[in-house]
Amino acid sequence: MNQPLYIFDLDETLINADSSMLWHRFLVEKSIVTDSNFLAEDQRLMRLYAAGKLDMPAYLNFSMAPLAQLTKEQVDSLVDECIEKYIMPTVFPQAQQLLAQLKQDNITTVLISATVSFIVNKVAKQLGIEHAMGVDMLVENGSYSANILGVASYREGKVTRLESWLAAQSQVYGERYFYTDSINDLPLCLFSHYPHVVNPCPQLARYAEEKNWPQLAWS
Repeated sequence: MNQPLYIFDLDETLINADSSMLWHRFLVEKSIVTDSNFLAEDQRLMRLYAAGKLDMPAYLNFSMAPLAQLTKEQVDSLVDECIEKYIMPTVFPQAQQLLAQLKQDNITTVLISATVSFIVNKVAKQLGIEHAMGVDMLVENGSYSANILGVASYREGKVTRLESWLAAQSQVYGERYFYTDSINDLPLCLFSHYPHVVNPCPQLARYAEEKNWPQLAWS
């Protein structure tokens, strides 16, 4: 008997925030970013993301620039601190309850996010999610670069990454359940058997209403 698979977006879905924005604010707090316009530019780019119009390579050039002088190990240590102080406190209680129930039932869970994988992988571990996919950044000369390794887990790329992951598994999975808030995840919603929208953006809410997908109000 094929097992179900539960797939989750991260930002504004499992957490009541955007992890990349929290990370950027943390970098400012740590004085790793000193550009006074950095957070305003971050907000501008996130508005493009919300509208489904973000140029991911351009965004990554912006986001990764402050880390160019840090080693991979220094960044990873900062990520641990940021997750503990700022990201984990924003997890929706309903998300925690659902993940705990799935773990109790031995159901496989996957976190797939357009956030960089050095954040996503650590958040997944904290949440008890078994498998995680984020945007993988190429490590060059001991530091994270702005160059994407492989396919970015963004928009249609999430489907591509999930298909590759499924093909590599010895377990055959049946029905796919997917939770997200964003119109950017429409391709993965359509690839799933049971999409669930969590506090959806207006575009996704309209689509979910037409398709009669469950709409969850988490707080």
